[in-house]
Amino acid sequence: MHITSFTDYALRVLIYVAVKAPAQCTIAEIAERYGISRNHLMKVVQALNQRGYLCAQRGKNGGLRLKGSASDINLGQLIRETEQDKPLVECFGRDNQCVITPACQLKGILAEAQQAFYQCLDRYTLADLVSARSQQQLTQLLNLT
Repeated sequence: MHITSFTDYALRVLIYVAVKAPAQCTIAEIAERYGISRNHLMKVVQALNQRGYLCAQRGKNGGLRLKGSASDINLGQLIRETEQDKPLVECFGRDNQCVITPACQLKGILAEAQQAFYQCLDRYTLADLVSARSQQQLTQLLNLT
């Protein structure tokens, strides 16, 4: 399986915001810590805000924070939403042009693998990614001390 950089960045933003909680943080701050384009992160944050994962407050005292609890953010659901059910292979999509599709057994195998991938992710939340065990190390790595 492969996830897009958009999904990767969405996960990183949520991890950062969760580690920094309850304090707010900014897109510029997150971009600097991860070495990611601020403009690209703006799109990611906008999508996370629209989908209800983040609260984004503009202005002098503005910033980002989680909309709810880290334990309420399911990784499987988040990745499904950010990947927008992009087809794993051509034959999963609407514009399938593959001539062997009617006889190919690979589609079923890949569908089973994709289902297992999401079932695994469904067992975890953002809270699992920022557990007490990893919180201290994440704080150090993100230079939040």
